[in-house]
Amino acid sequence: RLFVGTWNVGGKSPHDGLNLKDWLRSPSPSDVYVLGFQEIVPLNAGNVLGPEDSGPATKWLSLIRQALNGTKSDEELCQYYAAAVEHKKQRLSFSDLISIEDELGREDFQRFVALNSNMGDDGSKNPTKPRYRLMVSKQMVGIFLCVWVRADLNEHISNLKVSCVGRGIMGYLGNKGSISISMTIYQTTFCFVCTHLASGEKEGDEVRRNSDVCEILKKTRFNNHSYGDSLSPETILDHDNIVWLGDLNYRLATTHVETCELLERNDWEALLEKDQLKLEQKAGRIFSGWEEGSIHFAPTYKYLIDSDYYVAQACKSKDKLRIPAWCDRILWKGEALKQQWYIRGESKFSDHRPVSSSFVVNVRAKPSSRFCPTKSSPSTILPGVAKIQAEELLVIPATAGPRLSFCRPVH
Repeated sequence: RLFVGTWNVGGKSPHDGLNLKDWLRSPSPSDVYVLGFQEIVPLNAGNVLGPEDSGPATKWLSLIRQALNGTKSDEELCQYYAAAVEHKKQRLSFSDLISIEDELGREDFQRFVALNSNMGDDGSKNPTKPRYRLMVSKQMVGIFLCVWVRADLNEHISNLKVSCVGRGIMGYLGNKGSISISMTIYQTTFCFVCTHLASGEKEGDEVRRNSDVCEILKKTRFNNHSYGDSLSPETILDHDNIVWLGDLNYRLATTHVETCELLERNDWEALLEKDQLKLEQKAGRIFSGWEEGSIHFAPTYKYLIDSDYYVAQACKSKDKLRIPAWCDRILWKGEALKQQWYIRGESKFSDHRPVSSSFVVNVRAKPSSRFCPTKSSPSTILPGVAKIQAEELLVIPATAGPRLSFCRPVH
């Protein structure tokens, strides 16, 4: 089971009490969670041209871990125990445990006791494993993509690689563009592409978004390693299964008045006939052969913050007017992917609503004839490793100088 979520958070850093459980909730637990964000930092000149601000990404990872694994990490719970042992130099008394239960809460206390039973007096023994582990995360300015996997599935994931393509200012900076993660689960290859495409609702802006998609498909490259007579996937389309998620920014080809009338009637079907993404896809100009689930939810953009009202319903200024649209989408390509549902969340944290989808995926237990990674390959990810080397491709136009290609650690 694969859970995929996307959310444009409007440049806001999350507060500690932000609840992600409603967004990440599903009828049954998933084995893999792929979560993409856009605008985790404001897209100002300082963030686009200056050093990367990783603070918000760290906060999002902490909130995701809390939602998937509980309110406190096992490491944090271990610290409670280690500190108590260091202070008392003896095993915790019954009164100590009562005090800790009051401080941690019932759920964390039960896990605390489990950790206590698995550790020596110095707190050195390995703690109980969390249910989900962070496999990899990557940030490019405001775009952020992370993959979490069920702990016992960790050892069956290999050949993990990341590629970034900038499509923002001057056609290559990272305020717009994509982060793509390539990975093999058992013997089936997956690619997850998180994008933030060109904005704007003027006539012709959809052409710029189409161009972004084409360039991302063209420029995304993963380091190719040979496994005997086989090669690992090098491009997005080389993979068995692909999921494209993010703020694609496609708008509605309609008027403000007509849109508001259809919104009042909750007539999503009529509105979707004006959806630029569907129109461009139907015309064969973009995403040919890709699938998207049926949309039975309201447009996800643009809301007043902390409100259920669209800006279009409250704003009288034409300069700030934004026609509601389904900017936030999840598409896929691959015969093994079977979508279970496609919904939006109702958090009022941002001017976008989060969107999520669940898939059931058939994976191969035996090597394929096309791609055959082995556990002895240099790109195999060992259990617990959440940092890898990633090649970032920031494509610079010929007039701006040579193509920039470099490597640095992924966080």
